[in-house]
Amino acid sequence: MIKIKTDKEIEIMRRAGEITRETLILVGKHVKVGVTTKELDKIAHDYIVSRGAKPSFLHYGGFPSSICASVNDVVVHGFPDDRPLQEGDIISIDVGACYNGYHGDSARTFGVGKISPEAQKLIDVTRESFFEGIKGIKAGSFVGDISSQVQNYVEKHGFGVVRDMVGHGVGKNLHEDPNVPNYGYSGLGPMLRENMVIAVEPMVTAGGYEISIHGWDVRTRDGSLSAHYENTILIKTDGVEILT
Repeated sequence: MIKIKTDKEIEIMRRAGEITRETLILVGKHVKVGVTTKELDKIAHDYIVSRGAKPSFLHYGGFPSSICASVNDVVVHGFPDDRPLQEGDIISIDVGACYNGYHGDSARTFGVGKISPEAQKLIDVTRESFFEGIKGIKAGSFVGDISSQVQNYVEKHGFGVVRDMVGHGVGKNLHEDPNVPNYGYSGLGPMLRENMVIAVEPMVTAGGYEISIHGWDVRTRDGSLSAHYENTILIKTDGVEILT
């Protein structure tokens, strides 16, 4: 069931989104050659707690960490570990903060040191596909409008859109209805209503869109690079508000 948020709930979610956004900014400043993803995880954990929130991902479904740290061909759900980041890597950081019982959810992809022009283009197109996806979206639009706009932008630039992992509603639960795919047709899917809150999160590959899933491990099947960009957004009568 799709949950419509009250004004009071939205105020809390703005705070959760603010903490989530600030966490990603802070972690991004520490992404560099030689840093381990476990070190990045601790930075995120300590900051979220210092803001009076809880890491949304920690122990969620058994997940062991406060961030997903997905390096190179890992699409999502990468476990932080002791492997130092290397020159030319790209890393997607996905993080959530739970404040007063409500979640924010957001992701960014960062380059490590000097990265290839192809990797930078992948990161840029993934980011821009999010903004293309929400262009013109408001109450009365459909989930499929977002999906088709993301897919068209990504494929126009020669990249693949992951089909098997999707965006989602956000609220008291980290994952709520509706699912928000990154591919599809405009005019289809649930209608977006005022005060719905959803996470739109394009996951884009430099090769084919097929993935391999083994437990938490989600990778591109062909070993190509993958990038991720996500924000939690509020649906309004005249557009959307990005909460993260």
